[in-house]
Amino acid sequence: MSSVSSTSHVILGMLAQHPRSGYDIKQYVDKSTRHFWAASYGQIYPDLKRLAEAGLVEGQSTPSGGRQRTVFSITDEGRAVLYEWLTSPAEPLEEVRDEALLKIFFADLLRLEETIALLHIKRATHQRTLDQLEGQVQGAEAQRAAQGLRPMPMPLDYGIGFHRWAVAWCDETEALLRSEASQEQLQPKRA
Repeated sequence: MSSVSSTSHVILGMLAQHPRSGYDIKQYVDKSTRHFWAASYGQIYPDLKRLAEAGLVEGQSTPSGGRQRTVFSITDEGRAVLYEWLTSPAEPLEEVRDEALLKIFFADLLRLEETIALLHIKRATHQRTLDQLEGQVQGAEAQRAAQGLRPMPMPLDYGIGFHRWAVAWCDETEALLRSEASQEQLQPKRA
């Protein structure tokens, strides 16, 4: 397979952990990598087909409840491709797009309370994600222990740390803006 997509690497990595169906892969993506690497059914199923055609995964039909279900396993060739990708340098950081941060960039055009409202929205988004990630810690630790893996996935720890920082940044920025506004009010008006 000349060019393996990023989604294919996600699939190979998940199948290296244990066999899964396309549905199982999507469910696991939604609980794990989606905070930093999302994948849709529209990406997963075509990539599974391409990976199978390339001999990197094998599918076995296992009907479940009257439904056709195919569970995929990674092949030795697939493990080799995955290993090559895992040990190669990562692509440079892609462009970060954060509309809330873009609005805050232009917040000088707003009143103080409007800017603070933007910070509250951004903070709530990060807090919601932080709560989700922290909720996954116990489940992830138990599942990983059962698989003989490290206690906590390092990207989960990274995500928790990042979103904690972002929540704190929003709080600190709001406090700074309020402090600056108070100082401006205390300044004598010039005639």
